Amino acid sequence: MTSAPHILWADDEIELLRAHILFLESKGYQVTRVTNGADAVAAVTKGPFDVVLLDEQMPGMGGLDTLTAIKHIRPRVPVVMVTKSEEEQLMEEALGDQISDYLTKPVNPSQILLTCKRLLERPRLRSEKVSEQYLRRFSQISMALSDPLSPQEWVDLYQEMVRFDVELEGDDNARQILRDQYQEANRAFGRFIGNHYPAWIRTAYQKLADRRPSLSHEVVNRWVMPHLGGHRPVLFFVIDCMRYDQWLEFEKLLYPLFTIEKDFHYSILPTATPYSRNAIFSGMLPRDIARRHPRRWNSSEGDEHSRNRHEEAFLAEQLRRKRLGDVRMRYQKLIGKADGRAFASGVTNCLQTDLSAIVVNFVDILAHSRADHDIIKELAPDERAYRALTRTWFEHSWLYQAFQSLARHDCLVVITTDHGAIRSLRATRVRGDRRTSTALRYKCGRNLKADDRHALIVRDPRTWGLPSDRMTTEYIIAREDYYFLYPTNFHHYLNLYNDSMQHGGASMEEMILPVLTLRPRQ
Repeated sequence: MTSAPHILWADDEIELLRAHILFLESKGYQVTRVTNGADAVAAVTKGPFDVVLLDEQMPGMGGLDTLTAIKHIRPRVPVVMVTKSEEEQLMEEALGDQISDYLTKPVNPSQILLTCKRLLERPRLRSEKVSEQYLRRFSQISMALSDPLSPQEWVDLYQEMVRFDVELEGDDNARQILRDQYQEANRAFGRFIGNHYPAWIRTAYQKLADRRPSLSHEVVNRWVMPHLGGHRPVLFFVIDCMRYDQWLEFEKLLYPLFTIEKDFHYSILPTATPYSRNAIFSGMLPRDIARRHPRRWNSSEGDEHSRNRHEEAFLAEQLRRKRLGDVRMRYQKLIGKADGRAFASGVTNCLQTDLSAIVVNFVDILAHSRADHDIIKELAPDERAYRALTRTWFEHSWLYQAFQSLARHDCLVVITTDHGAIRSLRATRVRGDRRTSTALRYKCGRNLKADDRHALIVRDPRTWGLPSDRMTTEYIIAREDYYFLYPTNFHHYLNLYNDSMQHGGASMEEMILPVLTLRPRQ
């Protein structure tokens, strides 16, 4: 049986509203009464409410201060301001602080009832509307997947599917249909990448054309360098392993602080940190990094992640190649909590240099933790919960505190990621020699064998922008949501890695990545 909707009503004259409360209770509502803002905040702290009715003029802690405190504790609870004032300035201030509605005294019981009903029904009605929109679009999306799409059309399609994924909250049937269509879309996307990616690499250093997207090694040149040399310091954040849907959760919190311009780039393959992030900072494809800096590339052959030790030097060299060697630059990689807190407390130091490049590793750590720790997988059993967990971290993180500080200064912020991640649900067998790399969504080595329905087979790495030497002559890159396991101990590793968040392959989630340019609103 569904519990009665629970209303919190805060008013210093609450005893005069007894008839209103009895009317609401007769309509099936449960009403908790408090007479001041402090008690309202205490009540919200103890438990959730479906709607809060808040008197604007209360002695002590006023309505707007109470609103701020309530929203800090329960950001999503709808709050209705009840006020004697009709001043436009007050209403704008209230609405700007996330008031769901306001009523002007004196209010009558039916008015309160209708307002509560509307707010309580809004999520259901919104969900039904989104479900109807998606089911109308389902056939159109399927038809679009059967036609050749341009890189930008894939970006548009992916954005639309992510929007449906975010907004289809209450309709499990529609969500299942969407999950199946995601799989269909990634199957077509894998074919698209296999057919076109080598041609993109052939023109990788030519002027951008409509026929190919911006790739990882072009991010700094296209979105960061044009802002250097001006009066504003530039902060360039690379948030490792951030998917587009996760960015949308960050965006909700950052939008009141910044104006946001949104673009997209495609990660190079493999969509893994040693390849895509080095490409971002160096401005070169891995093939050319290995050729120009063989010691830096090969010195960490047994530990691929340590290949990213040279990002600062790569960025400095890229600036020199573009005749920006006089740009004052700083670089920071933030891995643990202590690193992050120290950065947030001193973030204004970044305003003393022309360019600050900051690598944030938490989202990548979260993705790996989901595979390594059962409690994380239990907290985030699917993409929806994974997004919510990411938002919860960000909302209370040192990173959000740093952005809040930057929003008070005249600066420009560029945010992107090196790759995304995909929920890997299907294992496929792979064979290779002992020196084959250990990653789950891609392999590099010799004599590799995999099912070409499940993997892109790269026999000539240089045509894919990848290094080739005596140790590595071939690559295989997972399609869709497949991941590679060896036949030996297959079932052991299947139990270990099934339904884990992985990267390295060719999927929309891993390759289609946001680039955001933020300017403080103040």
